[in-house]
Amino acid sequence: MRAVLQRVTQADVQVDGDTTGAIDQGILVLLGVARDDSVADVDYLVDKLVNLRIFEDDAGKMNLSLEQIGGKVLAVSQFTLLADCRKGRRPGFSAAAPPDEADALYQGFVARLRQRGIAVECGVFQADMKVSLINDGPVTLLLDSRKEF
Repeated sequence: MRAVLQRVTQADVQVDGDTTGAIDQGILVLLGVARDDSVADVDYLVDKLVNLRIFEDDAGKMNLSLEQIGGKVLAVSQFTLLADCRKGRRPGFSAAAPPDEADALYQGFVARLRQRGIAVECGVFQADMKVSLINDGPVTLLLDSRKEF
């Protein structure tokens, strides 16, 4: 499971001109689900996301977590995060989970965040979405539940 996290002062997602989710201060999460992902991957990413100290304290240091600032999450599914661009000119998506499995884990990700007390807004799974954001910092991080750096 891969996630691109962007610290934002505001973000929203629209489908067919209608806003389906919008947040102020918090994290925009673009979430890609891989073929072999499981609930363990969801738990790993949720724990990381909630506890990463990426918000500034009074001294201007990145020392506070999403939970500590009462921030929100805008979760947007994005299978293209699993693209393989190493060969040729067209990305391959064979590593992405089938839609029914991906949707179940995406919904599980949202549910787990809500269980942790995080306010979550969402995009629409498999829809053509327009995402707008103001990246704060900018701070953009990549998380992968299976990749060791």
